[in-house]
Amino acid sequence: MPSTDVFAVIMAGGSGTRFWPMSRNARPKQLVRIIGDDTMIQATVARLQPLIPAERVLVITTAALAEETRKQLPMLKPEHVIAEPVGRDTAACVALAALVVEKMSPGATMILLPADQVIRPADQFQKALAAGVEVARQGNLVTYGITPRFAATGYGYIKLAQRLGDVQGVTVNKVLGFVEKPDEATAKKYLSDGGYRWNSGIFTWKTDVVIDGLETHCTWLTDALRPVADAWGTPSFAKVLNDVYQPLKKISIDYALMEKATNICVVTADFQWDDVGSWDSLYDHLPKDANGVITQGDVLTQNCRDSLIVSQTKQIVTAIGINDLSVVVTADAILLVPKGRSQQVKNVVDALKAKGRGELL
Repeated sequence: MPSTDVFAVIMAGGSGTRFWPMSRNARPKQLVRIIGDDTMIQATVARLQPLIPAERVLVITTAALAEETRKQLPMLKPEHVIAEPVGRDTAACVALAALVVEKMSPGATMILLPADQVIRPADQFQKALAAGVEVARQGNLVTYGITPRFAATGYGYIKLAQRLGDVQGVTVNKVLGFVEKPDEATAKKYLSDGGYRWNSGIFTWKTDVVIDGLETHCTWLTDALRPVADAWGTPSFAKVLNDVYQPLKKISIDYALMEKATNICVVTADFQWDDVGSWDSLYDHLPKDANGVITQGDVLTQNCRDSLIVSQTKQIVTAIGINDLSVVVTADAILLVPKGRSQQVKNVVDALKAKGRGELL
């Protein structure tokens, strides 16, 4: 499949607040070993190989995280880890990446993906990406949909339009629309309907196609960022990027382009996918004992059931008779949260911020 004009761009600027206290501003979840021996961003780069070699992988992150990101990804060219001086949401990230890749390789195809998802197996993932590249080369904006396994309320959804057929054995549909995270009743309707897919947040498009789309629907953004692309590869790149980025308005790629474009297709992906958005989500990905208990670190449990206990300290953590609870212990913080409520960890982070406890964030 892919030739030398296919690039991958990894978005790695998130803060991962729902994984507090393990995830912090200076070391968010994509830079932490949560599942397996690699950090999440290392696993993201690894599962692209050999489809997209490291020399054609770029990372868009924040200025605060750029140094650690380069340290964790020594196989990438240092200049391919691009530091946004301030966060300006996903449309700016997409436009920046597309303009830079277009400067590097005019008419290239670009795969855009988050740094903090769990995807297995790698060969099925690459098969779906290869199909998406083929569809994108026909002038389409391509997204990847996951067949819902349950009535999820934490994911956005894609509503399918007519089926276009199969590409390399992978089903492709036109997209009728994108749906925000639904309530439980609506999610159940989507599941029974069968005409919806979870929105994976992964995209593929030719750089000139996505730039043309942004120029049509969000002209101010591409006009503002063109000087940055012109400065790529020069000593002035960082300064130009900083000067241009600071005054940009925040807007997501969904609002800037995807909800307005008509040339959108969805590949139904046949791989296991999870955006691992909270402590609860780990129960599907980590080994458990006979009582459904997951432990990491120096932990001793007795008569516990269906719980997660993680320790990052030198002290032993012991638990007796707890059920349906997530416990996370770090050197300076302890989190206890019932299963099913870990999405509310973000509220704790917000409360600490309001109390001026920045040393804990």
